[in-house]
Amino acid sequence: MRIARTYRWGGDSAWPLPLSVAQHSLTVLALRRQWSKETLGVEQQLKCLLHDGEEAFLSFDCITPLKGVLGQPFKDVCDRLMGAIEERYSLRAWQPEEYRVHKEADRIAAACEAVHVVGWQRHEVRDVLGITHSILNEDPLPRPSGYAPWEPWPADVAANQFLKELHTLTQAHRQ
Repeated sequence: MRIARTYRWGGDSAWPLPLSVAQHSLTVLALRRQWSKETLGVEQQLKCLLHDGEEAFLSFDCITPLKGVLGQPFKDVCDRLMGAIEERYSLRAWQPEEYRVHKEADRIAAACEAVHVVGWQRHEVRDVLGITHSILNEDPLPRPSGYAPWEPWPADVAANQFLKELHTLTQAHRQ
């Protein structure tokens, strides 16, 4: 599964393995579930899980500063790919408040990854990367047995966890 072999942070990692987009997506979903006062709707959960789905088709996770340089044509391609994913899974567009909360979770996940996975210092995350969001100490992601908090999983483990979640959510979304 390509999303488990598409790596965040350009593949940079302080661990033996890089962090996959699949594991990142599961982390964002875990954060959203933790923050929700009520059970998060199935469609919202599915959108969180698939929020970086276009990166699997592109085979890379484009860092935010580079997106600006690549410009509107790159954004258009990403938007078309995400549109295809949304159509495939019968997902409606994000509502403004739901998207705001989702992006908060996405940015907090990025801040945490920068520190706990890549090895940046907290002040570097703020001063160099410009990420001012909280950096959690505790990994919100339930992890398979044998893995440390924040440790990147091998691609097959990330794929299995992602597909398990995707299957559960798509089955619930069809009902």
